[in-house]
Amino acid sequence: MARGGRTPDRQWVTTAEGEHLRGRRVRDTKPEVALRKAVHRLGLRFRLQRRVAPRCTADFVPPRHHVAVFVDGCFWHGCPDHSPKEFRGPNAALWQEKIEINRERDRRNTAQATAAGWTAVRIWECEIRRDVQGAARRVAETADSNSAWRPR
Repeated sequence: MARGGRTPDRQWVTTAEGEHLRGRRVRDTKPEVALRKAVHRLGLRFRLQRRVAPRCTADFVPPRHHVAVFVDGCFWHGCPDHSPKEFRGPNAALWQEKIEINRERDRRNTAQATAAGWTAVRIWECEIRRDVQGAARRVAETADSNSAWRPR
């Protein structure tokens, strides 16, 4: 078995339609940066890319409050509202498999972070684009419920 449970005989086919996906950012994406700025404006301080459990790195964590924040891109993590319901083309089965592997990893990371004593907060990219202040308040409220911290 190859990495991720795939059989090695299935290869990705390069297509012109998929070329824009090459080289996408893994960290410091626009939604992640926007959320961090909004959280910072609320007075909450954090650390970036902190490991909260083995093989589990949160996008950012307010360490005093023991909150692990994960920003999930709608396409890559299978947003119920914005992820494609059906993939087409020569890589359709591979895309479906990739998104499902990402979802499984997200569930595992949330469980591992929780088991390690962190409160995991998962925020969709679309949630940030729709209402960044609301998403930031959700992070702050979770931090608030974990400690005596209060936003300004």
